[in-house]
Amino acid sequence: MSNENKSIHEFDFNIICEYFSGLERQGPGTPEQTIKALSFIDNLTTESRIADIGCGTGGQTMVLAQHAPGVITGIDLFPRFIELFKANAAKLNLQERIKGIVCSMENLPFQMGELDLIWSEGAIYNIGFERGLNEWRKFLKTGGYVAVSEASWFTEERPAEIDAFWQDAYPEIDTIPNKVAQMQKAGYIPVATFILPEHCWTEHFYALQVTAREAFLKKHAGNKAVEAFIACERHEALLYYKYKAYYGYVFYIGKKI
Repeated sequence: MSNENKSIHEFDFNIICEYFSGLERQGPGTPEQTIKALSFIDNLTTESRIADIGCGTGGQTMVLAQHAPGVITGIDLFPRFIELFKANAAKLNLQERIKGIVCSMENLPFQMGELDLIWSEGAIYNIGFERGLNEWRKFLKTGGYVAVSEASWFTEERPAEIDAFWQDAYPEIDTIPNKVAQMQKAGYIPVATFILPEHCWTEHFYALQVTAREAFLKKHAGNKAVEAFIACERHEALLYYKYKAYYGYVFYIGKKI
C-alpha cells in the first residue's frame, strides 16, 4: 500500500497532534456554521453546563462561549491541544467560563444528567456516531441537546475510489437519513440537520493547510514518517475536490427525550 493510500489512523499520534496543533480548527467548519447549529438550541442560561468533546485547540469552543451562556468544559485526548485551548481561552478573557481537561471521550468526567448541551465538531467518529450518541446520552438532562458534525454520504451510490477510501478511514460513514434514524433510535428527537458548505473544506480547511504542510515538511526534513503523513493529507484533499458532490460534513442536532 502506498503512503498516500494509508489511513490517518496508521500514523504516529505525536505527528498528527503536532501538525494539527498549528491549525485554528482541526476539521472543516467555520464560526458561522457553529453559530447556525447553536441557533437550534434553546433554554441555555448562565447556569447551563456545556461539554465540547474532542475540542482540539478550541476554535469552535471559543465561538460557543461568545454566543451562548453557561460554563463550558473542553475534552481532548492530546495534552498539547488542551494547552493551546487554555491559552486561547485566556487570550479572549474567557478562562472563567471555559476549562480544558485531558481525557478520553470513552471515559468522560461528568455526572449523570449533569449537562445541558454536548457539542462535538468533527470528532465523534473517534468513538463512533452511534456509540457516542448512546453513551453520552446519560450525561444529558432530559430536554438537553447534542450537536455533532459527522462525515456523511449525500447519495446512495458513489464511485468506488471514494467509497473505498471512507470505508477504510471510517466504516460508520452513512447517508443522512440513516444517521438521523440512528440519532432517533438512540433516544433523541432530531431537531435539525444541515450540510456544511463546501467552503468550510476548500477555503477554511484544505487551503489553509498548503502553507502548513510545507512548513511541517521543512521542519522535519528527511523524516520519512512525516513525509508519508503529509502525502496522506494531500491525497485526502485531492479526493475531496474530486468527489465533493458525494460526501461532506453534516451537523446533526438532537434533543434528549
